[in-house]
Amino acid sequence: MGAQWKQAGREANAQKKGQMVVKLVREIMVAAKLGGADPDCNARLAAAVEKAKKASVYRDTIERAIKKGAGIGDEAVTYETVVYEGFAPHKVPVVVECLTDNRNRTAPEIRRLFTAGSLGQPGSVGFFFNHCGVVEATHEDANRDAEGDAIEAGAQEIESLEASEVPEGQKGARFITEIKDLDTVSKALKAAGWKILAAEIRYVAKNFTELSDAHRKDVENFLTALDDHDDVHRVYAALK
Repeated sequence: MGAQWKQAGREANAQKKGQMVVKLVREIMVAAKLGGADPDCNARLAAAVEKAKKASVYRDTIERAIKKGAGIGDEAVTYETVVYEGFAPHKVPVVVECLTDNRNRTAPEIRRLFTAGSLGQPGSVGFFFNHCGVVEATHEDANRDAEGDAIEAGAQEIESLEASEVPEGQKGARFITEIKDLDTVSKALKAAGWKILAAEIRYVAKNFTELSDAHRKDVENFLTALDDHDDVHRVYAALK
């Protein structure tokens, strides 16, 4: 039994890694489709490629994804972004962003996940979130005036990154922008010496739901089930 259990664990980990690679490759394709194939001119693509490299995605796979997304060669990307809204257990608002090549397949599967066990439910929750551009970046100068750079770049707000996300001796910040200004702000921050970790459109919760440990576990299990779906690209929840 022990050997079988270990093998099952290895297979589960391999499946998780495979799902992660699929999601990373899709993000590269969509980024290339929206902003072009040159990472130097496409902050979202540069960040997506960097994430893929850190996850040990093969270089050939990354290059094929860029070409496919940008429409270089015989194949062009066919994914579209589809957004679903609803509530996790204990009335936590959730927005689910999918990248799919068949919304007629994806829609009923996501609805089923929301209603499984009667814990979650579909519903309109967009007013619980701000839909905005987000740039996450680090700077080698730990004393860098991030607020000054935010003003110069045209960002609307700035937050500190978690310490675990920032290399020792550096400065980390999250810049919130208008969606239309995302590319401009990304390029301005890069020119100011910031290393862009992420440059993307997100749903940012306006307020967070306070839960007991037991209720939080229910919500985390629900969110994990959503995130494990092959077509789900990102899950946003009003939960810290």
